[in-house]
Parts: sequence; structure tokens; C-alpha cells
Amino acid sequence: MAKVTEIGGISPFFIVKDVSAAFAFYCDKLGFEVMYQAEPDDLFFGIVQRGRAMIFLKSIGVEPLPNHTRDIKQGIARWDAYVYVPDPDVLAAEFASRGVEFSEPLKDTDDGLRGFEIKDADGYVLFFGRPRA
Repeated sequence: MAKVTEIGGISPFFIVKDVSAAFAFYCDKLGFEVMYQAEPDDLFFGIVQRGRAMIFLKSIGVEPLPNHTRDIKQGIARWDAYVYVPDPDVLAAEFASRGVEFSEPLKDTDDGLRGFEIKDADGYVLFFGRPRA
């Protein structure tokens, strides 16, 4: 049998209005760290990371287009990223202590998950959670 190689994660690539503003949100509010940034004089691209979650951020002169703006207000495609966390209750408490506003509070969802949603500075919706045990 062929050896199976583990995949460590996947990283969303978000088009943002302003990379500096996105850095501020992800770092100050969500505890991410800047792993890479383009030239300081022309900050058009950067990468933030927390644990194994990494997000690519790029400003290309167009408006961001989060999923929830494309699903004709049906609410069926609102997440732009699912971020697995083993203990969403602890992370929700941490985020609340940092003044993060939740677009959906911590709860057990109808589709078998436990977690919460937040919208970033550009309107992208991230779900932080895990499958219910």
C-alpha cells in the first residue's frame, strides 16, 4: 500500500481593502502574528498565522467579495473559512476578552458542529469550531 502523507492545513487567500487594517484586526483582536509582509512602502500582501491556521491577505485595488455577499441573502454560503479549534468555548472567551464582536455566538449548530462566527474587517466570515463529540 502506498504511504499516505498527512496534509497539515489549508489557508484561505482573502482580497482585502487594506493589508495594514487586516493585520491590525487579525493580530490585535484574534491573536495572530504577522509571518510575512511585502515592502513596507507598498504593503499589498501579507500572511498572518496562529498555530496551524494561516491566512493570506492581499490588496489588489478591488473590493473584497465575501461569500455571504454572493448568496443572494439566503444565508447558505456565509463562511469564507472554517478554522478547526479543539476547544471553541475557551477561544470564544479569549476573543470576548479582546472585545471581538461575534456575528454568531458560541453554540451547537444544526450541522453537527460547536463553535462561533466572526466577521473580519473586510466582511469575511470565519467559523471557529469543531465537530460535536
